[in-house]
Amino acid sequence: MGNAVIMVTVVSIALMAVFLIFINPILTLFGATDALRSYALEYGYIIGMGLPFMMIPTALNSMIRADGSPKYAMFSMILGAVINTVLDPIFIFVFHMGVQGAAIATVLGQVGSFIVSVAYLFRFKTFHVDTSAFRLRAKNCKNVLSLGISSFITQIAITIVMALSNNLLASYGAQSIYGAEIPLTAMGIVMKVNQILISILGRYLHRCAADHRLQLRIKEFPARAQGI
Repeated sequence: MGNAVIMVTVVSIALMAVFLIFINPILTLFGATDALRSYALEYGYIIGMGLPFMMIPTALNSMIRADGSPKYAMFSMILGAVINTVLDPIFIFVFHMGVQGAAIATVLGQVGSFIVSVAYLFRFKTFHVDTSAFRLRAKNCKNVLSLGISSFITQIAITIVMALSNNLLASYGAQSIYGAEIPLTAMGIVMKVNQILISILGRYLHRCAADHRLQLRIKEFPARAQGI
């Protein structure tokens, strides 16, 4: 478990740095138009700085469920969503912060989930967390990667599809009477609805399978489980 925490922490910080450095070409890759680029930059810089607070609790959430505390895991995710939902209209309409306010509200929600998830590290029932658990071991890292590789491939495929769709809409939408921005906005709404359905159905089934595999490995290798 400790190896997984260290790995996701290192990767999230590395991705944050890469995203903030190359944010302009990344936006171009995802089909950002000149009219939308300034808004995307305002939102992207803030969201980029919050990447570790998004990735770490997401990883911990699966571990918490596998530890036999699905209600706590659900609470940590709902807390972030509630914070985001409450702060969004306050920052956008009361403080008139626009897309920056929306980004700040999102990051603060992620920070809330991060704090609650990290607090559970000291309450694990299956693992005993100590300093030795956070020493990286090649075999344990390999086991962790084997559990997450299928989800990684799925997310990469979704990202590629989104990038291609945005570029097609930006290219052909610009030739229509509506321009490129309206088709991109409509696509964004459709993708959000799709993500809700995936979150409720697809990810639930996928994570149930991942949790089941993790529990089987814990039972099979009880002596090694503390170092994962």
